Amino acid sequence: MNTTSLFGAGDGARGYPAHARVDMPPYDKSVPAIPQTRGERRIHLLVFTSLYPNAAQPRHGVFVEERLRHLVETGRVAATVMAPVPWFPFRHRRFGAYAAFARVPQWEERYGISILHPRYPVVPKIGMNIAPSLMYHTLLPVARKLLASGKNFDLIDAHYFYPDGVVATRLGEALDKPVVITARGNDLTLIPRYYLPRRQIQAAAERAVALVTVAQSLKEKAIALGVAPDKITVLRNGVDLDRFRPLDRTIIRARLGLTGPVWLAVGHLIERKGVHIVLAALAEVPDVTLLVAGDGPEGGTLGRLASRLGVTERVRFLGAIVHDELCNYYNAADAMVLASSREGMPNVVLESLACGTSVVATAVNGTPELIATPEAGELMEARTPEALVQAWKNLRSRNVDREATRRYAETLGWQPVAEAQCALYERVLADEGAAAGAAR
Repeated sequence: MNTTSLFGAGDGARGYPAHARVDMPPYDKSVPAIPQTRGERRIHLLVFTSLYPNAAQPRHGVFVEERLRHLVETGRVAATVMAPVPWFPFRHRRFGAYAAFARVPQWEERYGISILHPRYPVVPKIGMNIAPSLMYHTLLPVARKLLASGKNFDLIDAHYFYPDGVVATRLGEALDKPVVITARGNDLTLIPRYYLPRRQIQAAAERAVALVTVAQSLKEKAIALGVAPDKITVLRNGVDLDRFRPLDRTIIRARLGLTGPVWLAVGHLIERKGVHIVLAALAEVPDVTLLVAGDGPEGGTLGRLASRLGVTERVRFLGAIVHDELCNYYNAADAMVLASSREGMPNVVLESLACGTSVVATAVNGTPELIATPEAGELMEARTPEALVQAWKNLRSRNVDREATRRYAETLGWQPVAEAQCALYERVLADEGAAAGAAR
């Protein structure tokens, strides 16, 4: 199995600006020190994840960066990010995704946060079971150098259970640091189907001092794996309510040349996102225009499907859209459609709601936890074109007030999530301190 395709998670809809300063200093000397504010010592995190944006892959793992940015903005947290990438010797684009790994700098700074990108070996096609061991043995010396240079941290904050969370708990044991793991989707819905990774995930959950899931449905998956319920905190993703907001739809639709009902599909063009289902549904509603924001390996196949279905004139394949421009497309749409087979806590749903646009989506994993009120949208009764069309008709008949959708979204911002996350870290460190005092 290809480890990079299974473990990775990106968002092919976004073309994020870099917001990055790129250098290549040695790990043990030149990483900027963690600042202090107001004379208070902040909790210092080592954020450990292979899902994090970088100069060569600015859309990779943006959901992890978003949470961290808002945590840092509270003033209660400081962070250094260790975001390892697979080692590959050639940068030429003919080598595809592996060449992108080679172009990632050893160090960069994004939004004022220092990010290390150490390399670790991978074995394509067959390396799934040994990936944690390869990553751990390569990165332990890097973490030790970081500590030896005076860049101390209080705990390891790991994202994605496999291999990242597994490796993080081994690093935590070696360095005597507590570990918190956040599960985000496939790491609990897909990867545990494989025996050895499942066993390693279960062991990591046992070693970690606390677990976070971004949806209640993922907490239930973790419990099914044998994790104690009281060890798990549900902290959904938030949405930036300033970046994603209602705009003048009349102006935007005129600029885009849109008339009549508009659907918007946002995401990486892969099978599980279900754009092929959306296209089939589109063939049944002749008055609707579909905008598809995203790129990916299924792009050509979807274009040919649109032609066979006779809907080419009503579909616009937009490619990857710069993040700040996505707000315009959400505002232009009458509904955002998401026909996924699996989701963790889909950011596109949060962003659409924040712009006042209701959502039609499959009832999978964390999605029903967001589409929980009438103003949020409609859940499909099945993952079929017919169910999508019916959900769209139901939504349209209700004539949902966009202002009401926005008011609902205002309950889903980042601030309460960040505050709860900080409280979790503080509780973990207090418990660790109490345990250490009792042992003396």
